[in-house]
Amino acid sequence: MMVRGKWILAALLGATVSVAATQVFAQADVIEKRQKLMKSNSADNKAIKAAVESKDYATVETKAKEIMGNADQLVALFPKGSSKGKTKATDAIWEKSDDFAKAAKNLSTAAGALAAAAKSGDAGAVEDKAKEVSSTCGACHKPFRAKDYAE
Repeated sequence: MMVRGKWILAALLGATVSVAATQVFAQADVIEKRQKLMKSNSADNKAIKAAVESKDYATVETKAKEIMGNADQLVALFPKGSSKGKTKATDAIWEKSDDFAKAAKNLSTAAGALAAAAKSGDAGAVEDKAKEVSSTCGACHKPFRAKDYAE
């Protein structure tokens, strides 16, 4: 009977460790995904700036649509409990989740407007909308992104 109890205890302990490890890895995975998305947005924004200067509106439109698609995924990449690890996400993301969702929506809207301006070929509108996308990114970073990693 004593041996059987130890086996049951060992099985329960193993299951608990397995569940905890799965949660840690899942959190690391979502942090990695959102960092990849943010790096993609940064690269797209730089490409947009260069394309605006060279009046390559096809590239502006494509990159703006990529940012718009990324913005639409943003909120899902910040589930509750994913604030620990190598992340610069501040607690404000979860404390002010409606504001964070609105900021993501604002980015999607701004990127959509830039894509439409690029498609129209209106140089002035493209320049204005490109600045708007860039400032919308920055407006979200101020309240929701820390300078340093949380680790």
